[in-house]
Amino acid sequence: MSLKDGNFSCSIQERNFQIAVHQEKFHAPFSDLHSLMFFVAFLYIILLLPALNAQSTNAEFSARLLDSVLQDYAFRAFVRPRTGIPYNGNVPSNFTGIKVAALRLRSGSMRRRGVSRYQEFHIPIGVLEQPYVERLVLVYHNLANWSSLYYPLPGYTYLTPVLGILSYDASNLSAKYLPELDIRASDKPILVNFSSVKPMPMAKCVYFNLDGAVEFDTVISGNICKTTKQGHFAIVFEFTAAEPEPASGGSGSSNGKSDHKSGRKKWIIFGSTVGGFVALVFLVLLIACVKKCDKQKKIGRMEEAAERGVPLLMTRVGNTKAPVASETRTRPLLENEYLP
Repeated sequence: MSLKDGNFSCSIQERNFQIAVHQEKFHAPFSDLHSLMFFVAFLYIILLLPALNAQSTNAEFSARLLDSVLQDYAFRAFVRPRTGIPYNGNVPSNFTGIKVAALRLRSGSMRRRGVSRYQEFHIPIGVLEQPYVERLVLVYHNLANWSSLYYPLPGYTYLTPVLGILSYDASNLSAKYLPELDIRASDKPILVNFSSVKPMPMAKCVYFNLDGAVEFDTVISGNICKTTKQGHFAIVFEFTAAEPEPASGGSGSSNGKSDHKSGRKKWIIFGSTVGGFVALVFLVLLIACVKKCDKQKKIGRMEEAAERGVPLLMTRVGNTKAPVASETRTRPLLENEYLP
């Protein structure tokens, strides 16, 4: 083999080594990246499971979503509606036990005359709505055995079902997911007369606002609650009293406890989600560093193996290594030794 053949053999080996290193650099990161992405996604789902579970539980029994659904089924009861006559609606089978009704009124008539009896509600004279509409619909709710699911109240037991009254614009009786109007009693309060209430010494009226706030008040005559706003109402009693009930301001204390528990739960979910994400980022960085070091070690071992496998001697020319041949294996011969 000539010097040219030796150089060609060396160049082939060098080329094969470069291809191998290139393939190692190209394929390894992508295969590692694919497995790393799958591992990261799996860990992220595991860390988010508690938060997703809590959110799905809250979404499953969302009181505001129920209000929208019941508004739709209450409006469906208006086949040939007449003003001032209540109509009972039909709810689907998955809400068996819940009662809903609708009453259409002229706003001026409600303000001047009120409504003496609408289910358990007594609406006095002087109730105003905002914004003003010509006609409005009062939708009645009776949540029956669904009360504690949509309006959980830790530390209290329901003596009555949760009753609700919400107002809507009556200009389009086929509309769905309407926003509520804001009605306020300007003179006398709206009364809620519960029936068949078991007398309890520590019974309280509870009011659930549309924004989720909870307020407590005293029970009148054993079965009547009063309010100046729309919302949902019930009579409850506290079965685990940690401290004696104050003579005044008890509603603020109970409301503070409920808000504190709700806020604490939200912060726990938020903190666990953020903490899990931060831990996941550090884990990804650690895995990436380990993969990078491992890849560099593999390339170093390949370079050492390639250098040991080159049959020709290597010498350094400047900053580069190049193969050299000590002598030629085949001496050149003249094609024709005849000299004239």
